[in-house]
Amino acid sequence: MYAPPVDALAQARERTFALVAHLDDADLERQVDPLMSPLAWDLAHIAAYEDLWLVHRYAGEPLLYPELAARYDAFETPRAVRGEIELLDAEGAREYLAAVRERTLAAIDAHGVDPVLHEMVLRHELQHTETMRQAMRLGDLLAPGEPLLHSLDGHGRSAWVEIPAGAFAMGAADGVFSYDNERPRHRVEVGAFRIARRPVTNATWLHFTEGGGYQRREWWSDEGWAWKEDYDITHCHDAEAGLPDVPVCHVSWFEADAFARSRGARLPTEAEWEKAATWTQRTDPGALDGIGQAWEWTSSWFDGYPGFVAHPYREYSEVFFGTQYRVLRGGSWATDPRIATATFRNWDLPQRRQIFAGVRLASDLPEES
Repeated sequence: MYAPPVDALAQARERTFALVAHLDDADLERQVDPLMSPLAWDLAHIAAYEDLWLVHRYAGEPLLYPELAARYDAFETPRAVRGEIELLDAEGAREYLAAVRERTLAAIDAHGVDPVLHEMVLRHELQHTETMRQAMRLGDLLAPGEPLLHSLDGHGRSAWVEIPAGAFAMGAADGVFSYDNERPRHRVEVGAFRIARRPVTNATWLHFTEGGGYQRREWWSDEGWAWKEDYDITHCHDAEAGLPDVPVCHVSWFEADAFARSRGARLPTEAEWEKAATWTQRTDPGALDGIGQAWEWTSSWFDGYPGFVAHPYREYSEVFFGTQYRVLRGGSWATDPRIATATFRNWDLPQRRQIFAGVRLASDLPEES
């Protein structure tokens, strides 16, 4: 059971502060990589988003600091420039968070809780703790003991799970919180396929590398090969540095696609992934092992489901639809369980490696004659 909204908001804030408690203000204020924001920007952005939705738009109050609205808007101020403009320092960001939270609690006292907006703002903060961990990993700032990847044990079971052909209901069910891109739930026909029981491990990835995985042109798409050559991508550092039997992490879609081709397999479509993850006809409980350790790339482009309606704002999903972003499923060690549902859709550009992303293979099954 989830905590009531006020308690859940407080718990999320405790998690946010605990995440950066081991860092000094200088680490919070510097930009470790143009791909990511200074951590202090994320903190102030969390405050600005909460003030916008729970105090201004929901309760009808003026923004606390309207002059900061554009600076802490993700579209108005892209990541590449966030390290170059004047921002609140770490202490200022913490004060902003505290002041907005006081306003939020007053608004809840006066107007109650909106089950969609308050949950959306709560999950927004939880998602940013993962985004902040991406920046922290690039800056070698993760807390001791992280990342929290666990060894995969085969338990003597087969390496593949066979999923029969048939339809299933894809997307979030009615009556639960979900993002607009998870709706509407709809019937999808999926052909027979098999999917790997476990994600690819570091040890298996090293075999790929040692076997010429980054030199064998025939395993790479044209776009993937061009990316690899342009950026001199020759290996996955995390696979080499990590434990051999934990899921490989921080590989791009291009690398995941090339790896799959090298194994005579492919990446699952997101419909296949969701059907396998929610398959109720299985006789083997827990058919997919290792879900939630690393995001799993799919072959699907990020787009709306049939009948998609943007809610509560277009910029969450719709502006990313098309043939630029690939879908990831399942969650990572840094994803809060409240976020990592079987229907949640993550997305990113195919060249991105900063996300906690790995690989699960799939392949077709022959049709019955």
